Amino acid sequence: MPIPADDLSRNLTHANAEALPHIGLVGDTYTVLLSAKDTAGKYCLIDMHIPPGGGPPPHRHDFEETVTVLLGEIEATFRGQKSTIQAAETIHIPANSPHQFRNAATRPARLLCICAPAGQEEFFKEVGVPVATRTTPPPQPTPEDQAKFRELAEDLAPKYKTEFLPPAGL
Repeated sequence: MPIPADDLSRNLTHANAEALPHIGLVGDTYTVLLSAKDTAGKYCLIDMHIPPGGGPPPHRHDFEETVTVLLGEIEATFRGQKSTIQAAETIHIPANSPHQFRNAATRPARLLCICAPAGQEEFFKEVGVPVATRTTPPPQPTPEDQAKFRELAEDLAPKYKTEFLPPAGL
Protein backbone atom coordinates (compact mmCIF):
# COMPACT_ATOMS: atom_id res chain seq x y z
CA MET A 1 0.00 0.00 0.00
CA PRO A 2 1.54 3.34 -0.96
CA ILE A 3 2.16 6.11 1.56
CA PRO A 4 -0.52 8.85 1.34
CA ALA A 5 0.40 12.21 -0.14
CA ASP A 6 1.70 14.95 2.13
CA ASP A 7 -1.18 16.80 3.82
CA LEU A 8 -0.29 20.39 2.95
CA SER A 9 -2.99 21.71 5.29
CA ARG A 10 -0.82 20.65 8.25
CA ASN A 11 2.20 22.67 9.32
CA LEU A 12 5.34 22.25 11.37
CA THR A 13 4.68 23.07 15.03
CA HIS A 14 7.44 24.62 17.09
CA ALA A 15 6.73 24.51 20.83
CA ASN A 16 8.71 26.41 23.44
CA ALA A 17 7.71 25.33 26.96
CA GLU A 18 8.73 28.69 28.42
CA ALA A 19 6.53 30.70 26.00
CA LEU A 20 3.28 28.68 26.19
CA PRO A 21 0.43 28.94 28.71
CA HIS A 22 0.98 26.99 31.93
CA ILE A 23 -1.70 25.14 33.90
CA GLY A 24 -1.62 24.62 37.66
CA LEU A 25 -3.26 21.36 38.66
CA VAL A 26 -3.15 19.26 41.87
CA GLY A 27 -0.02 21.14 42.98
CA ASP A 28 1.78 20.44 39.69
CA THR A 29 2.36 22.68 36.67
CA TYR A 30 1.58 21.38 33.17
CA THR A 31 2.48 22.99 29.85
CA VAL A 32 0.76 21.61 26.74
CA LEU A 33 3.47 21.43 24.07
CA LEU A 34 1.36 19.73 21.40
CA SER A 35 -2.43 19.45 21.41
CA ALA A 36 -4.98 17.62 19.28
CA LYS A 37 -5.02 20.49 16.78
CA ASP A 38 -1.24 20.10 16.27
CA THR A 39 -1.31 16.31 15.74
CA ALA A 40 -4.63 15.75 13.95
CA GLY A 41 -5.91 14.26 17.22
CA LYS A 42 -3.34 11.46 17.27
CA TYR A 43 -1.69 12.47 20.57
CA CYS A 44 -0.85 15.33 22.91
CA LEU A 45 2.50 16.10 24.53
CA ILE A 46 2.63 17.71 27.97
CA ASP A 47 5.64 19.07 29.87
CA MET A 48 5.03 18.37 33.58
CA HIS A 49 6.75 20.03 36.54
CA ILE A 50 6.10 17.87 39.60
CA PRO A 51 7.29 19.29 42.95
CA PRO A 52 8.19 17.03 45.88
CA GLY A 53 5.01 15.29 47.05
CA GLY A 54 3.21 16.16 43.78
CA GLY A 55 1.51 13.97 41.21
CA PRO A 56 -2.03 13.03 40.23
CA PRO A 57 -4.33 10.85 42.35
CA PRO A 58 -4.93 7.20 41.45
CA HIS A 59 -6.85 6.97 38.18
CA ARG A 60 -7.34 5.15 34.91
CA HIS A 61 -8.42 6.23 31.43
CA ASP A 62 -9.15 4.75 28.02
CA PHE A 63 -6.08 6.15 26.24
CA GLU A 64 -2.43 5.16 26.16
CA GLU A 65 0.01 7.20 28.26
CA THR A 66 3.79 7.33 28.03
CA VAL A 67 5.91 9.25 30.55
CA THR A 68 9.61 10.06 30.21
CA VAL A 69 11.41 11.48 33.24
CA LEU A 70 13.75 14.28 32.14
CA LEU A 71 14.92 15.47 35.57
CA GLY A 72 14.59 13.94 39.03
CA GLU A 73 12.56 10.81 39.63
CA ILE A 74 9.01 9.67 40.27
CA GLU A 75 7.42 6.76 42.06
CA ALA A 76 4.99 5.04 39.70
CA THR A 77 2.27 2.69 40.92
CA PHE A 78 0.89 0.44 38.21
CA ARG A 79 -1.76 -2.16 39.13
CA GLY A 80 -0.59 -1.96 42.73
CA GLN A 81 3.14 -2.41 42.03
CA LYS A 82 5.45 0.50 42.88
CA SER A 83 8.64 1.31 41.02
CA THR A 84 11.02 4.24 40.88
CA ILE A 85 11.48 5.85 37.47
CA GLN A 86 14.64 7.93 37.15
CA ALA A 87 15.80 10.60 34.71
CA ALA A 88 16.24 9.23 31.17
CA GLU A 89 13.77 6.38 31.84
CA THR A 90 10.36 5.96 30.20
CA ILE A 91 7.24 4.08 31.24
CA HIS A 92 4.23 3.20 29.13
CA ILE A 93 0.81 2.83 30.74
CA PRO A 94 -1.71 0.80 28.70
CA ALA A 95 -5.24 2.15 28.35
CA ASN A 96 -7.70 1.31 31.14
CA SER A 97 -5.06 0.23 33.67
CA PRO A 98 -5.07 1.69 37.20
CA HIS A 99 -2.04 3.84 37.93
CA GLN A 100 -0.61 6.83 39.73
CA PHE A 101 2.69 8.62 39.91
CA ARG A 102 4.10 10.94 42.51
CA ASN A 103 7.32 12.69 43.29
CA ALA A 104 8.58 10.95 46.43
CA ALA A 105 11.95 12.71 46.21
CA THR A 106 13.10 15.99 47.76
CA ARG A 107 13.63 17.89 44.51
CA PRO A 108 11.27 18.68 41.60
CA ALA A 109 10.85 16.29 38.69
CA ARG A 110 10.31 17.21 35.05
CA LEU A 111 8.39 14.80 32.83
CA LEU A 112 7.23 14.60 29.24
CA CYS A 113 3.86 12.88 28.94
CA ILE A 114 2.30 11.64 25.70
CA CYS A 115 -1.38 10.71 25.68
CA ALA A 116 -2.71 8.92 22.59
CA PRO A 117 -5.14 9.76 21.24
CA ALA A 118 -5.20 13.42 22.24
CA GLY A 119 -7.84 14.90 24.52
CA GLN A 120 -6.39 14.80 28.02
CA GLU A 121 -4.91 18.26 27.49
CA GLU A 122 -8.44 19.66 27.21
CA PHE A 123 -9.37 18.11 30.56
CA PHE A 124 -6.35 19.81 32.16
CA LYS A 125 -7.35 23.16 30.63
CA GLU A 126 -10.90 22.83 31.99
CA VAL A 127 -9.97 21.96 35.57
CA GLY A 128 -6.60 23.70 36.02
CA VAL A 129 -5.77 27.33 36.72
CA PRO A 130 -3.38 29.53 34.72
CA VAL A 131 0.02 30.10 36.34
CA ALA A 132 2.88 32.40 35.32
CA THR A 133 5.73 30.04 34.42
CA ARG A 134 6.55 26.40 33.72
CA THR A 135 7.62 25.93 37.34
CA THR A 136 5.16 28.24 39.14
CA PRO A 137 3.09 26.18 41.57
CA PRO A 138 -0.66 26.73 41.51
CA PRO A 139 -2.07 28.80 44.37
CA GLN A 140 -2.77 26.87 47.56
CA PRO A 141 -6.53 26.18 47.43
CA THR A 142 -8.85 26.87 50.31
CA PRO A 143 -10.86 23.86 51.51
CA GLU A 144 -13.85 25.29 49.59
CA ASP A 145 -11.79 25.68 46.40
CA GLN A 146 -10.46 22.15 46.78
CA ALA A 147 -13.99 20.78 47.16
CA LYS A 148 -15.12 22.70 44.03
CA PHE A 149 -12.10 21.43 42.10
CA ARG A 150 -12.77 17.84 43.12
CA GLU A 151 -16.44 18.16 42.14
CA LEU A 152 -15.57 19.71 38.75
CA ALA A 153 -12.89 17.08 38.02
CA GLU A 154 -15.25 14.24 38.93
CA ASP A 155 -18.05 15.77 36.84
CA LEU A 156 -15.78 16.16 33.79
CA ALA A 157 -13.96 12.82 34.13
CA PRO A 158 -16.53 10.79 32.12
CA LYS A 159 -16.37 13.32 29.26
CA TYR A 160 -12.62 12.67 29.06
CA LYS A 161 -12.98 8.91 29.68
CA THR A 162 -11.15 9.08 32.98
CA GLU A 163 -12.03 7.44 36.28
CA PHE A 164 -10.58 8.48 39.65
CA LEU A 165 -9.84 5.60 41.98
CA PRO A 166 -9.46 5.30 45.76
CA PRO A 167 -5.87 4.70 46.87
CA ALA A 168 -6.74 1.04 47.50
CA GLY A 169 -8.07 0.84 43.92
CA LEU A 170 -4.58 0.42 42.52
